[in-house]
Amino acid sequence: MKTMVVYSSKTGNTKMVAQAIHDVLPHPSEIYPVETAPSPDGYDFIALGFWVDRGTADEKSRAYFKQVKGKKIAVFGTLGAYPDSEHARNCLEKVRALTEGNELLGEFLCQGKVDPALIEMMATKMKDDPHHSMTPERQARLAEAAKHPNQADLASAQAVFMGILQETPPKVL
Repeated sequence: MKTMVVYSSKTGNTKMVAQAIHDVLPHPSEIYPVETAPSPDGYDFIALGFWVDRGTADEKSRAYFKQVKGKKIAVFGTLGAYPDSEHARNCLEKVRALTEGNELLGEFLCQGKVDPALIEMMATKMKDDPHHSMTPERQARLAEAAKHPNQADLASAQAVFMGILQETPPKVL
């Protein structure tokens, strides 16, 4: 089974998760940042990684997702919100819609540090926006997000993807 990991990463969070997933995929397996990823043709399984931007996968990931059709895939992503939050569930729902035309075998989402430029923008330009203002609760969540992805997150991602592959019989080439 020929496998590939394609990811987009702004702060390094998604890249860390991508590498952890790649480490447990069967060989031959390849890993690419989305900017240099090859055509999905010829791959049996593709792990697609994204960072959450405005409630869905980032723009570069969305563009690559459009190229992937008729494949066995799984998605993984990182976001500043808690992965069990309503916001995270809504994000995954939007990402699932991007995977139409493929066999979605699984998904993984974990918290990750937020781009410092975005934090600064929330603190200054968005200070009056009730959804993005710097409340004590938001500050606590951002402080927690800065600790992720951690080793437990990476191990969880690996476990999810090992489970996906155990349930997907390898294609004889």
